Amino acid sequence: MKDMTQGNIVNHLIGFAVPLILGNFFQLTYNAVDSIILGRFAGKVSLAAAGIANPIMNITIFFIVGISWGAGVLISEFYGAKNFEKLKAEISTTVTIGFVFTVCVSTICFVCAVPLLRLVRSPEELIAPSAHYLRIVFCGLLFTFFYNISAATLRAVGDSKTPIICVAISAIINGALDFVLVAIFQLGMTGAAIATVASQAISCLLCIGYVYLKEPLIAVRPHEFKIETALMGKTISYSLATAMQQTVLYVGKLVVQSAVNPLGVDSIATFNAGTKVDDFCFQPEQSIGQAMTTFTAQNHGAENPLRMRQGLRKGLVIEFVYGILIGASVFAFRSQLMWLFAGDDEVEVLRLGRQYLFIMACLYTMPAITNGIQGFFRGCGIMRVTVIATSVQMITRAGFALLLAPRYGIAGVAFACGIGWLVMMLYEVPLLIRKWLELRRLA
Repeated sequence: MKDMTQGNIVNHLIGFAVPLILGNFFQLTYNAVDSIILGRFAGKVSLAAAGIANPIMNITIFFIVGISWGAGVLISEFYGAKNFEKLKAEISTTVTIGFVFTVCVSTICFVCAVPLLRLVRSPEELIAPSAHYLRIVFCGLLFTFFYNISAATLRAVGDSKTPIICVAISAIINGALDFVLVAIFQLGMTGAAIATVASQAISCLLCIGYVYLKEPLIAVRPHEFKIETALMGKTISYSLATAMQQTVLYVGKLVVQSAVNPLGVDSIATFNAGTKVDDFCFQPEQSIGQAMTTFTAQNHGAENPLRMRQGLRKGLVIEFVYGILIGASVFAFRSQLMWLFAGDDEVEVLRLGRQYLFIMACLYTMPAITNGIQGFFRGCGIMRVTVIATSVQMITRAGFALLLAPRYGIAGVAFACGIGWLVMMLYEVPLLIRKWLELRRLA
């Protein structure tokens, strides 16, 4: 655990973010390894089918992640205020709410997999394999929830290292199972889905086991388990806001996917590969934002506005520098990055991928700044701003993707991303200035 209400701010932010970045990289390897192995050993049809399935899968997963993030803000505040009784009550309340929600969502999505795929205008030949893949993944959503709430609790009290160890182990197992089931036993998307669920179960069990063996402060025993109605409303409010934010983000991606689908299998495969690269680039930005959330929330609980302002300023500098570096790296190595997902014979996929990554590399500083701003507002408990900002960004992005994709193809989808981030910043920055001045008066 780490108390961020005192000590060097930059060391806290970087020390928290780096393990989180590594952990998120391992988390992303679940889907990336699936895509690489499917593309190499099962062909571009399987790669495209996975690309169509992933946005639908991510909507459900990141709704669960949003619940965990929202609860994590409250847990951080109670930890910063040294109110450990409320901390355990908050964990109990979140586990109950999240369990019920996850069971309901898993059931609905399992039944509605095919209608959801048709809703996003998926090519008919891809619906059956995509639906089969989704149904297997939906059977493992409870593992996803319990891992995420355990990891969010550890991060809320300053421990971002333990979750990375759990995810690293499960990611290695996932990669091995992917290769065995897809490349050797030729199970295609079924094998990739089984590998994903099995690895999620392992990370879940490892994380929960660590909490109960090593961290008694946050390990809720049966006699300590209780649901406080006073906390339930606030927990639902925070969790719903962050869950809605994540859901809006991925519903928007689903709409963008629906703009890509009519362009054909080559464009779908390119978009799937390109967004995997994007995800790896965005994760450090999001991890720095999460570090800012935990830092801000702990100091908000400790009633230290001066330190909140200092954390915001230094966090945004870190975000901007990272955005410049990652953009330059993707620009320089875009051909090699696309080659990971498509063989030399997939000439059109490689060409479109280089075009897409060229444009995206020039834009990466924009999501870096917005992730830092959102992390700060989450830590302050001002969820309204993060939800509205994400909604504005995704509505703009999806609308322009539908408008530009038919004319400019995959390049139009990339331009739509930049327009969405620009509109998001125009909404957030004036509110950030207002909050900054408010904290200065309180300091």
